[in-house]
Amino acid sequence: MSATADLSMPNAFVPGRGNLSPDNEALVERRARVLGPAYRLMYETPLHLVRGDGVWLYDDTGRAFLDAYNNVTSIGHCHPRVVEAIRAQVGVLATNTRYLHTAILDYAERLVATFPADLSQVMFACTGSEANDLALRIAKARTGGTGIIVTENAYHGITESVAAFSPSLGPSVDLGPHVRTVPAPDRYHMGDADVGVAFQASVEAAIADLRRHGIRPAVLIVDSLFTSDGVLAGPTGFLRGAAEAIRAAGGLFIADEVQPGFGRTGEAMWGFERHGVVPDMVTLGKPMGNGQPISAVVMRPEIVADFGRNARYFNTFGGNAVSCAAAAAVLDAIEAEGLQENALRTGRHLLERVQAVSADDPGVGDVRGVGLFMAVEFVADRRTRAPDRARASRVVNAMRERGVLISVSGKHHNSLKIRPPLVFDRGNADLFAEVLEASLQATA
Repeated sequence: MSATADLSMPNAFVPGRGNLSPDNEALVERRARVLGPAYRLMYETPLHLVRGDGVWLYDDTGRAFLDAYNNVTSIGHCHPRVVEAIRAQVGVLATNTRYLHTAILDYAERLVATFPADLSQVMFACTGSEANDLALRIAKARTGGTGIIVTENAYHGITESVAAFSPSLGPSVDLGPHVRTVPAPDRYHMGDADVGVAFQASVEAAIADLRRHGIRPAVLIVDSLFTSDGVLAGPTGFLRGAAEAIRAAGGLFIADEVQPGFGRTGEAMWGFERHGVVPDMVTLGKPMGNGQPISAVVMRPEIVADFGRNARYFNTFGGNAVSCAAAAAVLDAIEAEGLQENALRTGRHLLERVQAVSADDPGVGDVRGVGLFMAVEFVADRRTRAPDRARASRVVNAMRERGVLISVSGKHHNSLKIRPPLVFDRGNADLFAEVLEASLQATA
């Protein structure tokens, strides 16, 4: 593998670089031998992790790292509620949806109760990719269309059909001829323009281009925090016009809540709620079971009616009793431990601290976010706002060396992606800010 082979993936380890111990060098070689060439490792010096606990990850030497990036374990590593729920259920029953069992129904009723009343039915899968794949199948059946509109650096999954509308996977993964990309609604780079008006106009232009090529529009699908586009949290409300545009064209609006959902914004349980819009379908994934494989599509009943009459849906492991028990424990934790409120309260403190330590750095163009999800955008020049990918990468790796884990986001990979577990507290936020300040100074 050449030293430039991984430049399309932000924050990737390049073999031959980094300061690995002999044991970890051997692990890298072993991975390449048995896992093949497609996998990637993060950071200039990859981590060999052996244990997790709450907001902390521990490497093979026992060193602790503050995890401010991993949203799969959304309520913290090895959360005792989830661990116990899995342990209890796996010793009793693990079965699929072709048998009657109460776990899937109990959880489904609790889950849809957290959504607006119009979104009252749910179908389960194992991953966010599967959920988006299923949502697309349903949308095609409902609309008779195939056209898909996404933002320029969106990520929605890795199945063949979903990778075809995940442009963040890079130029070597082809987009489908039925896919159109639109600029992300980026307030920092849009100046005085109305973000909602501009985004709606871009969606309408994409709809027109699909029609010009004989393609009927099926969906506009967005991550409601535009995570891969650089974490674009505001202003609230800007999604309404775009949702109206795709519906006027006969398509559906899908909110991908894999990353913004389950209370992460602090302001709402679901990211789309901040925009005053109710999607036709919502897709959920990784954080749903805190790492246990479970995902879902939540939808309006009329959307799935024709699909359900004409096609069977069966996913052997999707909605199994063990995964439903884990997902129920996640809801228990969010409710009982006030984790949505914590995301709002701690997120505000973290944002203030990050803004304070970044204010005097001329390479920091923008600090933005909501709840426990934020970005720090690096620019080569504050006047032109030209991206500085190299500085962002240096800061990520400087923080890793100082014991804090994050990564990068955005079309130009020049924004820090800060996404800690929902159990992150004020002390964790202060430590994060101190390490960020030291890393900014070290890379200036």
